[in-house]
Amino acid sequence: MKKIYTAPTQEQSQQELDNFANKWGKKYPHTVKSWQNKWERLTNFYKYPPEIRRLIYTNNLIENSHNQLRKVTKTKRSFSNDMSLLKLLYLVQKKSVQEK
Repeated sequence: MKKIYTAPTQEQSQQELDNFANKWGKKYPHTVKSWQNKWERLTNFYKYPPEIRRLIYTNNLIENSHNQLRKVTKTKRSFSNDMSLLKLLYLVQKKSVQEK
């Protein structure tokens, strides 16, 4: 499916969807039908330049941020109050931005 949403043009993306449907349509009929029925909505991101498109179809940045926060908070059993948790999360995010 990655070939579908990473195709450089909407026409190539449509071709990749057709290829996916031919290969996997019998095993995943609901997925193929869903993508085909909602094709116009799914391909709206082709209105944007490639750099913006990547941000739309990926959530790696968000997942990485959540993983950093989880890593720091899971080692702590409890926090004295909500503000101490917020301060810790703020400092983790601040450090992450400074490193980049």
